Amino acid sequence: MHSVNIKKASIDDLEEILQLQKQAYLSEAELYDDYNIKPLLQTLDDIKQNFLKQIFLKAAIENKTTIVGSVRAYQLKDTVFIGRLAVRPDYQNKGIGAKLMISIEEIFESAKRFELFTGHKSIKNIYLYQKLGYKEFKRMPVNDSLTMVYLEKYNKI
Repeated sequence: MHSVNIKKASIDDLEEILQLQKQAYLSEAELYDDYNIKPLLQTLDDIKQNFLKQIFLKAAIENKTTIVGSVRAYQLKDTVFIGRLAVRPDYQNKGIGAKLMISIEEIFESAKRFELFTGHKSIKNIYLYQKLGYKEFKRMPVNDSLTMVYLEKYNKI
């Protein structure tokens, strides 16, 4: 596979990121048999509002302009909240998600702590986050079929 370029996304990338997000989160919806999850329901206006308050990164394959992955984050006090890690289904399991996570952490290199969450059935996500040094610190039931797993990582400043 060609090398992956990670860059800050621009507002012009948001429509493509939103489509990518919906492709990537379809497997999550299938896993929980719930197609009303926020990543699938998000609108272009919503993502533009997020863009004003968060840093978005995009991943593209060298020599191509198509976005194959994205992640976003924002900092409150000492904690960076990471969300919506998404990789196009045909590019998953190739290290792109890990590269995006490492890149977003580097942007917030002075933060003391990183936090994210995923669903309890999302074993691949949990595995990736644990491989990157995240540890589970709480679980919160959302409904009968979904429990959110919260993970954190302390920065080695």
